[in-house]
Amino acid sequence: MHVVAGVLVDAAGRILLAQRPPGKHLAGMWEFPGGKLDDGEAPFKALRRELAEELGIELLDAEPAIRIPWQYGERAMLLDTWRVSRWRGEPASLEGQALAWHLPVDADPETLAPADRPILAAWRLPRRYAITPASVTPSEKDVWRRSLAAAIEGGERLLQLRFPQWPVEEVRALAADLLPLARKAGAGLLLNGDIEGARQLGIGVHLPAAQLRELGQRPLPLSQWVGTSCHDEQELTLASALGADFATLSPVTPTTSHPDAKPLGWSRFAELAEAASLPVYALGGIRPEDIDKAIAANGQGIAGIRGFLPSSVALRAMI
Repeated sequence: MHVVAGVLVDAAGRILLAQRPPGKHLAGMWEFPGGKLDDGEAPFKALRRELAEELGIELLDAEPAIRIPWQYGERAMLLDTWRVSRWRGEPASLEGQALAWHLPVDADPETLAPADRPILAAWRLPRRYAITPASVTPSEKDVWRRSLAAAIEGGERLLQLRFPQWPVEEVRALAADLLPLARKAGAGLLLNGDIEGARQLGIGVHLPAAQLRELGQRPLPLSQWVGTSCHDEQELTLASALGADFATLSPVTPTTSHPDAKPLGWSRFAELAEAASLPVYALGGIRPEDIDKAIAANGQGIAGIRGFLPSSVALRAMI
């Protein structure tokens, strides 16, 4: 079943949600407005028809966004999402559904239909995901505290703290130290693999692929980010089944950190990202200037180490 959904974004950056009325599947849950395509109908035409019937508006301009394959029991569907930036008229409830405008950060994913949660995640997530290098030693803690603070102040909005050489308590202490600055800036912090630390601090966790395969359910509430490392279609399917908010998919291109890993290439990345049921970041040999290429290949954006965070050497030179 092919379904189109429109994410209406107003001048204040708010998005419009509609509540499913009584008697319908998932009654009471909220969703992005839209509906099923008629036989032979093009997605844009279907979206224009559905928004006119449901909200009484005339669609003027929209562009494709994320596509979410989803399974409700035996019912398979493709949720084809479009960003709606221009329309004529004031959205009104023509089918008895409640309507509400929310800033993406204020919308509660718990109240959304499950297939609509990845859409909200995609709207909340930034285009860049910065990851700390694994080579950092505990002796560089003060330098990297400055580096991460500088990254947050410079506009990074999603950062993974991956320090495998550090005692777990020191990683948690660094995250706690950065947390007030991150919250003030609206940035998300994720600990690598440390679910308990993420629970205690109220922040996110990024699950390595081995940990993803071991878990049977989402380890944190929907209010805290859960990211996963994926390398193939099977792991992306596991990430979606777990209820993860996003995944990294790697390696896209050759990388010095994993020279023996066969790169996916941009064509295969695009296929896997389009078929995934959650936002996917391109990782592995990725440079900041690859962001447009990743988005064109159905990605949420790019993830990486080099070029994403100030290096220890560069930071020492600044001090």
